[in-house]
This record gives sequence, C-alpha cells and structure tokens, in this order.
Amino acid sequence: MRQDNDLPTVPHLTAEERAALGKRARAQTPRSSHGEWTVAADRPDPIELLSEQASERVPELVPIRHGRMLVSPFSYFRGAALPMVADLAGTPTSGLLAQLCGDAHLSNFGIFGSPERHLVFDVNDFDETAPGPWEWDVKRLAASLEVAGRENGLEEKRRRRIVRQAVCSYRESMREFAGMSMLEVWYAHLDMDDLLPRFNSLLDPKRTPSVWRAIAKARAHDSHQAFEKLCHILDGEPRIVHDPPLIVAVEALHGRAGGAGNDEPGDDAPHGNGANRESGTGDAIDGDSGREATARAIEEIVRAYTLTLEPDRRRLLEQYRFVHLARKVVGVGSVGTQAWILLLLDGRGTPLLLQIKEASESVLETYTAKSQYDNHGQRVVAGQRLVQAVSDIFLGWERAGWSGVERDYYIRQLRDWKGSADVEGMTPEGMELWGRMCGWTLARGHARSGDRIAIASYLGKSDVFDRAIADFAVAYAEQNEHDYRALREAVAAGRLTAETGL
Repeated sequence: MRQDNDLPTVPHLTAEERAALGKRARAQTPRSSHGEWTVAADRPDPIELLSEQASERVPELVPIRHGRMLVSPFSYFRGAALPMVADLAGTPTSGLLAQLCGDAHLSNFGIFGSPERHLVFDVNDFDETAPGPWEWDVKRLAASLEVAGRENGLEEKRRRRIVRQAVCSYRESMREFAGMSMLEVWYAHLDMDDLLPRFNSLLDPKRTPSVWRAIAKARAHDSHQAFEKLCHILDGEPRIVHDPPLIVAVEALHGRAGGAGNDEPGDDAPHGNGANRESGTGDAIDGDSGREATARAIEEIVRAYTLTLEPDRRRLLEQYRFVHLARKVVGVGSVGTQAWILLLLDGRGTPLLLQIKEASESVLETYTAKSQYDNHGQRVVAGQRLVQAVSDIFLGWERAGWSGVERDYYIRQLRDWKGSADVEGMTPEGMELWGRMCGWTLARGHARSGDRIAIASYLGKSDVFDRAIADFAVAYAEQNEHDYRALREAVAAGRLTAETGL
C-alpha cells in the first residue's frame, strides 16, 4: 500500500483542534490494531528485494553484505530495512505523518559529540530518512529490541517488558512534548548528563555496563583515534592504510581499473559536478595522470560540497588540505554502496577524517512518495537536521561522477566522539535503558517534524498502544527468523553469494 509522504503545510490550528485530529484518527484506526501482523498473500519475496538492491551496488562488495547479514537473525534484521518497509506498508496507520529515521533499529542510535562538546544521545543513521507514518519507526525499533532480546537469550517476559518500556517511553515523551512550546521541543536533547535524573533507576555501571562502556569510549572516538587506527606514514606523508577488501586506497582502484602501469584514471576515479550547479560533464580529468587528476577531482568535490555548509564552517574547512582517499566498507545494510574516507590535514598536521557516503533512494519512497529533493544527499542532510537535536558541523552533500555513474553523496566527520552500545553484551537492564532512550529520542524527532499534539492525543494515557506494539514485535521477530532462514537457504543454493568473516 503506497502512502503519500509529503509533510503537510503546518495548519495553525488550536491545541484543541489538533487533539481532536488525534481522537478522530484513533476512532478510524484503533490503537489495538497495531498489534496485528499477518503475511500478505502477495508479500514480496525478501530475498528478491535484497537482490534488487544489490543490482545497484558495487558488485564485489555485495557478498560481504550478505555475509554480514548471515551472522545472526539480528544482523539480518539490520540489513533488511527494505523488506520490513514492504511489510509495514500493509499495516494500520493513523494517517499522521512525521519525518522518519526510516531504519530505527536499536543499533542506529548512539552517543556523539555536539558542537558545544557535550555528549548527546540521538539517532545516528539517516540513510533512509523520509516523511512517512510515525508508527513505522516505532515498530522497527520495537521489533529490533525483541529480535536482539531473543539473540541474547532473554526470557519472553523480560523481552516483553523491554519492548513495552521503550514504547511507553515514546508515548509518555510525546505527551510531554505536546505540552511544550515548539521552541522548547526544538531545543530538547538527551545530554548524557541528563541521564541521571531521567533514567536514574537504570543508570548503574553494574546493571548496565555496556551503556557505561559506550559513554566512556565515545570521547576517545574522534579524528585522532581514527587517524591512528586507519592511517600510516608513507614517504613522510600520511596515508590511509590499504586493507582490502574493507579499505581500498584510491591508487589501488586506479591500478585495477586502468591496468598495471597505466597512469590514466580508471572508471573508479571521481569527478565532481558541484553541489548547486545544474550539470557537470565529469570530463575534466581526461588526459591527466590518474593520481594528479584524482587529487584535483577530490579538491573540486570538497570545494563544491562546502557550498552546502554555513559560511563559518566553510571557512573552517578551508584551513585543511586534501591528503588521501580510500573506499571503505561500512555497516551491514550499507555494504555495497559507495563509501569513502577522506584524509585532510590542517597547517599543523592535525588530521580530519571525513566520510563521503552514497545516498540512494530511501527504501521508504517505494511505499510512500518520491523525495522532494533532487539530490538524495540533500534528502539525508535535510532529514537529519530536522530530526536530530544537534548535527555534525561538517554535514553537507554533493553529486559526483564515480565508476562512470553520477551518484549522490552526503559528507560528515568519520568519527566525532561516537559510541554505541554492544548489543550482544547488553544486560536486560542495559537493553531496557537503551530502548527507553531510543523511545524518547524517536518521540523528540517526530515531535519536531509532525503534529506532536495530534500524535499524543492518538496515543492517549493508557498502555493500549504499548501492548499492541509488543504483540507486533513478537510476531515480526518470528517472521524475521523465517526470513533469516530463507537467506541462509538462498546462499546454500547459490541463489545469493556471501563472503563471511569480514
């Protein structure tokens, strides 16, 4: 079922009128109906959907994606955003829209540094962001907690409590936001210092050790730490370590594409088009040596991308010079898309590592509507800025020619005090804490972009919605296990190829 995903122009209704919208939506779509999950007779084959996605990705990296999804039902779940959206499209919705994360599983939330140098908790993956039914984010989060709880061997009663607590956190937080002014909602964020009063009952190093480790490690995960891990010195100049197939230096791509000893750039050489220009030929590098052409092309891409930044941040980035580039495999669901790391140095030799990540059509768009943005990198950036309380100061977008094809990209720091909890190492209390923080964060994002008063009115004060979503999470976790087995069978039969251990 296709949904219209254009967020409506904000009608300046009274609070009472907006609350009435939520009540009418509840009458049309009872909250208890969200617990329903049945396999549609015409349900798309999830393996076919994954194969269709793979057709647009770097061919030699696709087996790595499948191999990572084979690790466990939870790893499959992480990579199966498209199949789940296809399933969610047939589930009940209230008709109330918000800007969605689009892939709101518990591993896509984490801790990172704000521009003011505070540690904050927020969504950290927006590849699939788009407007849509707010329930879809909540259901993906809830199902991820159920799947992860099963993987960690938690008993059914404890898993249900974890899911219900997360959804309760969403519902009660939305009610809290409904009582705030819009500016108060906009400024709201989950500073790690706020965890003590808000989640004091669970914030205990002995009961939630993985969350505490994530907080402790976050400050150490910055460009300096990434530089030490990913770079080395070659002929007196820093270079990103060549560690194929997960990290491939750009000169190695030249060698493969252009042939041994060939100085002409291969098909993998990049060439920028400019973020805000109508078109670009991408032919400027022809006839030059591959290495020099690549350096000039990257400098052009960075220059054009800076036009999407605020002037002060553009000035900051101008203090750095381009040094090296490599392709890097990232995540689970993103494996196979073009993702690059860019090494820059300032005048003192201090490193800055940026990630240049391909942005393709959101998995939501097939079941909602096409993005209003021509550039999917801009779609990601706009969605992130709308949903996140604070965003990376270097977040921007660009369109560039790579592998002979124009692609959209968004750019951000590779690491900026980033940390995420070890899902496998989570105690039951840690998973409950993490789920509650995720619920609060989703509610804040939806309150910023949707009608928080109408959604809060729809959810109400009782736990009817919480219990329904817990039922859905159980049913969908069982579906996920079935689909995971189908993936294993597809690989065993040679229908899909997989490379494990990477």
